[in-house]
Amino acid sequence: MGQLSETQLRRLEEHRYSCASTSLMDPLMQKWWCWLVEQCPLTLAPNLITITGLIINIITSLVLCYYSPDAKQEVPRWACFMCAFGLFVYQSLDAIDGKQARRTGTSSPLGELFDHGCDSLSTVFVSLGVCCSVRLGTLPYWMFFQCMMAVTLFYCAHWQTYVSGTLRFGMVDVTEAQFGVMAIHLISVIFGSDFWSLEVPVLWRPLKCVPTMIGVVAAIVALYNNFKIILVERGAGRNGSTVAGTSVLSPVVPLIYILAPAVLIAWKSPENLYLQNPIVYLLTFGCVSARVTNRLVVAHMTKSEMAYSDASLLGPGALFLNQYFNCPIPERTLLYVVCVYVMYDVVKYCRQVCLEICQHLKIMLFTIVPRCPPASGHGSEKNGSSSTTKYMTRSISKAKSH
Repeated sequence: MGQLSETQLRRLEEHRYSCASTSLMDPLMQKWWCWLVEQCPLTLAPNLITITGLIINIITSLVLCYYSPDAKQEVPRWACFMCAFGLFVYQSLDAIDGKQARRTGTSSPLGELFDHGCDSLSTVFVSLGVCCSVRLGTLPYWMFFQCMMAVTLFYCAHWQTYVSGTLRFGMVDVTEAQFGVMAIHLISVIFGSDFWSLEVPVLWRPLKCVPTMIGVVAAIVALYNNFKIILVERGAGRNGSTVAGTSVLSPVVPLIYILAPAVLIAWKSPENLYLQNPIVYLLTFGCVSARVTNRLVVAHMTKSEMAYSDASLLGPGALFLNQYFNCPIPERTLLYVVCVYVMYDVVKYCRQVCLEICQHLKIMLFTIVPRCPPASGHGSEKNGSSSTTKYMTRSISKAKSH
């Protein structure tokens, strides 16, 4: 059976991207992004741009995890620089994929879905990378809270979108957070990761706790804005419901299915499963969160009900049942098996959804036939690049994703 029904595919054709942004840094970066997209050939597919940035981001983050598998060891300074550079590359490519789609006249709902799917995975690896850079594994519960907070914020942003029909970026949002992470990596490059172990006299905490504290303040503001829309303002659907006509509170159930097992399994583990394997543990639940968030994005774009059950939840379920029966399978062994399973499951789901949409819309995933945008004005332009420049200028106010 396919992941999407015929009804969902038909509704997907009618979907129109809606975004509102008050980001402080996005306007400052627009010149760089517009220049960068002009360097891309018109035959370069937007989704290929996105996946290239994601691969670079994942690889550079995994380098840090390799040198510090529990986020406690000091990592090489060059690895921190690579991670900062990889995130900058991902940010830049993620920002121009939508511009490239509009520039070539190949925008489609698939591009938006592909973009958000890559963002959901990037959130997991960026969180793990920054924990390794500051050696947050020496405070494992701070590390747990930071990573779970990151995936929760990403989910809630799309929960709000599912309710209101519009993706909203605040004044301090994704772009600002990415630059903050890059700054943390660069500080580790200059002073070394031991720098973050220095005590802050006023806080009576090591310096590595400061980014998490700042993140908590930003998270409170973001969650307040999201839940003000979810709980106070009326949804875009009938009688103030979600775009699918369901209860505005319905997406809370899948989120609980992620967070509750993550906390309970770590707390009840007789082998201290999380404390002994923090990176693998957080990667496992991060991939589960990415899978569920992608389903929420699909539900929003197809105006369909968000299903509570999900194949990826079998992984946390296996860990929970193993504890319930007094761990007949060694917890660490099962964790690694579950980690492989959930990573395979999220890739399989994303691949199948993309292929079904490609087949329905009769488009390719990583190749395009460019359709140049129509020239504007009363006279013809002196050259083709001038027309493209004008088209890009009109697109500056649009969102980064397709």
